Amino acid sequence: MVGMTCPLCRQPSTWEGNPWRPFCSERCQVTDLGTWAAERYRIPGHTFTMDTSLPDSLEGDDDTEAQ
Repeated sequence: MVGMTCPLCRQPSTWEGNPWRPFCSERCQVTDLGTWAAERYRIPGHTFTMDTSLPDSLEGDDDTEAQ
């Protein structure tokens, strides 16, 4: 069996036959998922902002154009 270290608690673990891999236990797996969900992990880089407004061509009450 391939030995490895749990990325969260650093305890020895195995890859084969481990349903929580790469973690050593369900507890470590769920803790890591919660950290991602709470946005506590960050990937370094530039901060991007999204413009969520609609383009002028899509704003309007219906599909007909004013004439």
